[in-house]
Amino acid sequence: MPLLFLLKQSGFEGGEIKSHMFSKKYNDIVTIESILDAWGRFLRGKRRRKDVAEFQNRLAENLSSLYYDLQNKAYRHGSYFAFNIFDPKLRNIHKACVRDRLLHHIIYKELYPYFDSRFIYDSYSCRKDKGAHKALDRFRNFAGRVSRNHTRTCFVLKCDVRKFFASIDHEILIKILKRHIGDSDILWLIRDVVSSFYSTNPGAGLPLGNITSQLLVNIYMHEFDMFVKQELRVKYYIRYADDFVILSEDRGYLENLLSQIESFIEQELCLKLHEDKVCIKTYASGVDFLGWIHFPYHRQIRTSTKKRIIRNTKHFPTPQTVNSYRGLFLHGNAYEVQKAAGIALY
Repeated sequence: MPLLFLLKQSGFEGGEIKSHMFSKKYNDIVTIESILDAWGRFLRGKRRRKDVAEFQNRLAENLSSLYYDLQNKAYRHGSYFAFNIFDPKLRNIHKACVRDRLLHHIIYKELYPYFDSRFIYDSYSCRKDKGAHKALDRFRNFAGRVSRNHTRTCFVLKCDVRKFFASIDHEILIKILKRHIGDSDILWLIRDVVSSFYSTNPGAGLPLGNITSQLLVNIYMHEFDMFVKQELRVKYYIRYADDFVILSEDRGYLENLLSQIESFIEQELCLKLHEDKVCIKTYASGVDFLGWIHFPYHRQIRTSTKKRIIRNTKHFPTPQTVNSYRGLFLHGNAYEVQKAAGIALY
């Protein structure tokens, strides 16, 4: 019987006994105080936005209405406003109304500490004190260990989930949440938020614009993290959202892992790996991970990112853009693109 199944049945997950479930009840979360606190956090940096200003013009009425609907289970999540951004590829963003985004902040604040404490160490996306730069440093650390300070060949299996946010299965997500949250009213509220959106298929997809989506996809992929760490017993594994890498000195070992990973991803999570973004390469030949090409003694910005930086700095870039790129340049060998973009590091 698979180890992961036994662990789930026995209540052991993430190194802790699962009996320590999320302890709060619906009425602990849905209070006037929690709504006011969420409003204070939500408002930061958004005061001048039109929809936020309109909501604030009738703030007492709007907050009271939200509290009343939540208390009486009359709340229903509204529709979304869709727009596209390039980051750097085309992304379809769905933005909820202020009332619904306020609720997202309430849910996120309550659930994040509980779930974050259960996530594996080497999950880096949308987590406090983590992030892409720490994932990059961890990759370099792992590569040094596997290659024994660059004296042996280090192979890297790199994978990417196809249409990640659009493919999150709602019923599987709720099933996962039920193992952690015992209060049926909290589950009802989360289900309402989750089911308020679907991509191309009803019952699947989370919107990129929701703060709750950042947490929920990590909860979803934590199932995969546990499979990799506890059943496959992989030592050198890093995940950032839907991008993940596994490092080993044995190429055959990675090839064998790949088939098991594909089976779990498809059968347990209804996801698929992106066939064009799955590869096994040597560290010495350069590994593309999180915007950088990694080599044993340096890392350089990938070509597509270089072109975007030069394009974005060609005509009067904003100070925010320049400072953002300065911060990026500090994390690798970026002299050529820095010179082409005309950005000094001071």
